[in-house]
Amino acid sequence: MATAIVLVSVQALAGDAYPKGPDHNLTPGSYCTHPDNYRYPERIPYCNRDVSTSEKMDIIRQYNEKLGYRIERGQRAQFKIDHLIPLCAGGSNEITNLWPQHMSVYRVTDPIEGLACQRMAEGKLTQKKAVDMIFAAKLDLSKAPEIIEQLQEM
Repeated sequence: MATAIVLVSVQALAGDAYPKGPDHNLTPGSYCTHPDNYRYPERIPYCNRDVSTSEKMDIIRQYNEKLGYRIERGQRAQFKIDHLIPLCAGGSNEITNLWPQHMSVYRVTDPIEGLACQRMAEGKLTQKKAVDMIFAAKLDLSKAPEIIEQLQEM
């Protein structure tokens, strides 16, 4: 007898109105491949911000339809379309790097992005390690305080 494995989004099962983190299938992350500039001692590719309103609406629609969230048009001010890999860390504007991030989440993760990119600019942190830290925080908010502490100690 064959065994079927079914993967289901934890967020959708919990009945949350919005994602607490990016969905790996919709938002695996992607790096800048057509840079406008290069930054930091490591010379990482940098893309200028370029996400249209229609792309933002499409991302919200996908998260609502495919994952069962209920992000309403009237709630839009509570969300931003976040770059999973931040632009300052070499992320792209591709839809595979974007997700609807609620203010309760970005209040926790935005300071990590800023510190990580600052440490990259200082040559104290590689792009790979910065992205690993940012991913860890965005996928598990409980890790954020420890990650902030690590970044502050560099």
